[in-house]
Amino acid sequence: MSADDTPDDDHDADGARQDGSGDMREKLEAEADRAIEQFDEGVVDLLSWILETETRARIYIHLRQHPNSTSDEIAEGTGLYPSTVREALAALHEDDTVQRSKRESDGAGNNPYEYSAVPPSDLIGGIVDDVQEHMNAVFNLDQYLDGDGTDDEPIRITVTEEGDDAEDDGAET
Repeated sequence: MSADDTPDDDHDADGARQDGSGDMREKLEAEADRAIEQFDEGVVDLLSWILETETRARIYIHLRQHPNSTSDEIAEGTGLYPSTVREALAALHEDDTVQRSKRESDGAGNNPYEYSAVPPSDLIGGIVDDVQEHMNAVFNLDQYLDGDGTDDEPIRITVTEEGDDAEDDGAET
């Protein structure tokens, strides 16, 4: 054991701090991991609601992380059955949630499709009108029940790309 390998007064032989801060660090790391896992589950839940199934949500997330993937690559990366992935990709493509193109290949043979997911702002933009309409119906419920029939539309939702300045283009939130 060299002089560098010997424990000092604050550390034990394994390098852990004797004052318990090593335990605290492990607890903090465990809590951070748990928070990230809960966040990830929340994102999957939200996307499952938007995209109608958890399968589509997992495919969307995979494609955001790995654009230009084939259905076989998506199946391998998500752990889903290839037939399930192909079926979900067809529906996502029909809904304009994913884009597909033929993979370029120098060799002869079948060039598979490769898929990429639309940006999240495009995904959300597609449902904003429905959410806005439902929220306005709830806010105007008293007017409808009272027979007033006016529609004030108190809710307006605007989705912008990151870096867009809503004040410059006159958009309101």
